[in-house]
Amino acid sequence: MRIAAHREARCYGSPVRLPAGLVRRVTDESRIPTAGSQQPNGWSSRSVRIIGIDPGSQRTGVGIIDVDAAGKLVHVFHGALVVAGEASFPLRLKRIFDELCDIIAAHQPVECGVERVFMARNPDSALKLGQARGAAICAVVSRGIVVHEYAATEVKQSVVGNGRSDKTQVQHMVGVLLGLKGPLQADAADALAIALTHAHTRASLARVGIPRMAWRRRR
Repeated sequence: MRIAAHREARCYGSPVRLPAGLVRRVTDESRIPTAGSQQPNGWSSRSVRIIGIDPGSQRTGVGIIDVDAAGKLVHVFHGALVVAGEASFPLRLKRIFDELCDIIAAHQPVECGVERVFMARNPDSALKLGQARGAAICAVVSRGIVVHEYAATEVKQSVVGNGRSDKTQVQHMVGVLLGLKGPLQADAADALAIALTHAHTRASLARVGIPRMAWRRRR
C-alpha cells in the first residue's frame, strides 16, 4: 500500500482536515473513532493519543492509539509509508517527513515512541536507516511532540513478554491487545507495538511516582 501525500497539510501551520480517502487507503480500520467523535462505552474523554513509529528507508510503519487513565487502549490508525519507489534517496526522506506531517495533522497525537537505532551488519543500510529515522523524528518534533526511544528488545518484552520474540508473535499480541481482527502488516504492527510500549511505560512510571520531566531526561 502507498500513501498518497496531501501536500496542503504541513507540520508548520494549523492542522488541516485531510480527505477521508487518505486514511482509508492506509488501513481498513477507518471505523475506529478519531478525536472529537463519539467514543466507545466507558472510554474516558481524558485520554492521551500516542503515535508509534517504526522507521525504515523503504517502509516506515506508523501506529496511533489512545490510552486513558485506567489503561484502556483504543486503536486509532495504522499503516506503512512505502517510499521505496522514489527516484532518489533524498526524495524518500522527503516523503517520510511530508506524509508523517499529514498523519500528525489529521490525528493530533500528543506523545511519540520511536524505535531506537541499532547497529546493522551493513554500514550503508545502517546509515540509511538512521537518516530515515531522522526524517521521521523531525516531522514529530516540528509539531512540538516529545520523542521517547525504545529498543526493539524493550518493545518485544513489553508486548509479548519475551525480548527475543519474533515478528509473528508481536503481530499476534498487538492484534489481541487492541482487539484487531485479521492479519496486521509487519511494519504497522511494529509501530503499534512501540505505541503500546510507550503507553505501558508511562503508566508504570506514573504508578511509582517518577516525575514526567525526570522521565524525559532519562529517556
